[in-house]
Amino acid sequence: MALTGASDASGEAEASGEKPFLLRALQIALVVSLYWVISISMVFLNKYLLDSPSLRLDAPIFVTFYQCLVTTLLCKGLSTLAICCPGTLDFPTLHLDLRVARSVLPLSAVFIGMITFNNLCLKYVGVAFYNVGRSLTTVFNVLLSYLLLKQTTSFYALLTCSIIIGGFWLGVDQEGAEGTLSLMGTLFGVLASLCVSLNAIYTKKVLSAVDGSIWRLTFYNNVNACVLFLPLLLLLGELRALWDFAQLGSAHFWGMMTLGGLFGFAIGYVTGLQIKFTSPLTHNVSGTAKACAQTVLAVLYYEETKSFLWWTSNMMVLGGSSAYTWVRGWEMKKTQEEPSPKEGEKSPLAV
Repeated sequence: MALTGASDASGEAEASGEKPFLLRALQIALVVSLYWVISISMVFLNKYLLDSPSLRLDAPIFVTFYQCLVTTLLCKGLSTLAICCPGTLDFPTLHLDLRVARSVLPLSAVFIGMITFNNLCLKYVGVAFYNVGRSLTTVFNVLLSYLLLKQTTSFYALLTCSIIIGGFWLGVDQEGAEGTLSLMGTLFGVLASLCVSLNAIYTKKVLSAVDGSIWRLTFYNNVNACVLFLPLLLLLGELRALWDFAQLGSAHFWGMMTLGGLFGFAIGYVTGLQIKFTSPLTHNVSGTAKACAQTVLAVLYYEETKSFLWWTSNMMVLGGSSAYTWVRGWEMKKTQEEPSPKEGEKSPLAV
């Protein structure tokens, strides 16, 4: 199995076109199922590590640091394996270059904020509310695209964003009515959404520094994160919390921590795999459906009872996100189908 992330799309399309429909459908079903299983499992596992009454570990930064460390070691291990056994694994050669690490540093700062605020949000809110708490990513995408890239957004896309904001607001209101609202967790969710949007923008800017390789970017991001997390562990007193942790020598604890790191590494690969076998639009739809399934599973697993308006807020968030994805896809398709001006003709919009 080749760990290529996003390989040549045209070649893949040609290859898939030669395969029988049933085989292609089975491949897509398996890839989408793999994405769902890994993504949902990672959320529940992180919730256990961050806020389990049986663990009682108050060290969210350390949990995040360890997952970055596992990802770094996996990237380096796969790179070494690809060198030692050529032809068995398609993975880029990774050597730590301090000049490249400095170039990636601005993105790494945003990356640290993204994964830290994600985990802090999950620590303070329930898994059922986690999707709503982090639902403003699309809204920040539109806002930052305008502020930083001067890109305007259509009225219909803005309308879908208003539905998402309304769902978020209603969800916060219903969590408060049920007495389960965590203002701190909600704030971390908003900050996580902001960092996810910034991460997408900065990724495009620094990809050239790593020759366009997502795996090299993953490696440098996590190396920088491991270094930057160390002073945070000292300043926030989490090393002392670890020293006093009763299960520090438990094989079960470290096994779960390592499994969380493996899931963190795997989610990047299966995301690229799902886009490769389907499309970015289908990936977004799959992610929305996965979030819906994750919410239902969380309510059932934790035996929670939610009001009609609470469910309405989730449906507004998921529906608004799906509608935004559809609108953007329709606009891109419409733009591609518009005939370009013939040579010698002036565009009516020309100045």
